[in-house]
Formats: sequence, C-alpha cells, structure tokens
Amino acid sequence: MPSRLASAARLAGLVAVALCVLGPLSNQLGTTPPLGGFLAFALGLLLGIAALLLGLAGLFATRAGSGRTGRPAAFTGALIGLVIFAAGMVASSPGRGLPRINDITTDLADPPAFANPALAYPGESFASQQRAGYPDLGPIALAEPPDAAYRAALAAAQGLGWVIVREDAASGVFEATDTTAIFRFVDDVVVRVRPESGGSRVDVRSKSRDGQGDVGANAARIRSFGATLAGKPSG
Repeated sequence: MPSRLASAARLAGLVAVALCVLGPLSNQLGTTPPLGGFLAFALGLLLGIAALLLGLAGLFATRAGSGRTGRPAAFTGALIGLVIFAAGMVASSPGRGLPRINDITTDLADPPAFANPALAYPGESFASQQRAGYPDLGPIALAEPPDAAYRAALAAAQGLGWVIVREDAASGVFEATDTTAIFRFVDDVVVRVRPESGGSRVDVRSKSRDGQGDVGANAARIRSFGATLAGKPSG
C-alpha cells in the first residue's frame, strides 16, 4: 500500500521549490508587488519545512517490513525540505541578533526628515534599539565646506545607484530611493549636509517601506554610502 505521508512529502517539496523560485522571479519581472513575491517565498520556506517533516515521517512509515511503498517519494520530500530549510537559515543569518526596526539614522537626536510627513521618525522606541544594535553608526565628517560636501554626497548616492527624487541644495538636503536586488523592495533615503567645525557633517536616514525588520539592510546601506563618500572627490 502506498504511503500517503510519502506522497504528501514529495508534493509539498515540489510546491515549495516552485514558490521559492517564482516569488523572487515574479518580483524581478515586475508581475507582482514586492511584498507579494516575498510572501510567496516565505510560504515556500514553510512548505519546505513541512516537506522535511513529512518526508521523515514517510521514511519511517515505509521502513522495511512496514508493507508500505513510496520510500523514494519520502526521500525526495525530505531532501528537498532539508535543502530549503538550510537555504532559509543561510538567508536569514544576516538578521540574527539585530533589532526588528526598519528606520535607521546617523543622528538619533535630530534625524533627517523626509518631505513626506507620513515618513516621520518613530522616536525613542527605535532610537534605543538602534543604539544597542548599531553602535557604530554616526555622522559622517568631511573637511570640505557644505556646498562641496553636498555635491560629493549627491555623487556618492548616484554612484551607488540610488534614484534621486528630491534635491534642495539651499538646505543641504536630498532624498532618494534604493531598490533591493532580489525582492525589489523600494527603500527611502534622506541625506542632510550641515556645516560643522570648519567642514561639514553629513547625516543619513534610511527607511524600509515594507516589513517590521530589515535584516540589517538599512544600516548596511548607510555604511556603504559613508565608505563611498569618503573616497569621492569633492569637486
């Protein structure tokens, strides 16, 4: 008699693979909104775990002497589930131990503001978590005067592939968007340049539009901007 557990394991594994592939692919092709593709991928991960558990149960159910067939199907489901589970663990590793916040700034006392009031900084609830999770983040000091620093910051942002959506050179502020590589999430960034100590102080704020956590993406973006800016000519 065929084992239903074994058949279910293989089916769950195949559907999991399809969702894990089609989720990111649909985002790349623009056929679904970013969150839709991500949710499909997340469902694929859950089905992969289910395939692993069903496969293990199916291997037990089809053991020698059980009188049940379907051991290859159970093995297939378990193997697919194990691969998906391992891939999910690797993919989630950058976010382990990081706070579940999605709005990061180099100035916690006076975060750069977006023109859109709906993007107001959440306040101390986020600031306290950032201090604990990202103690290295802080203002970027430049020796150049503000006008040259502003041009350098703008060039650094464009060099990173950010799309500039608002410029206000008079106030030393510009806004941009940055799109993540795999799921095509669009994040918002605001950069502010002010005079300080004979040079300039550059502050950055990076905010995700979707999700509660960002697995460190916004902090990484700010660090990348700072490194790029440090190597940029100011002319």
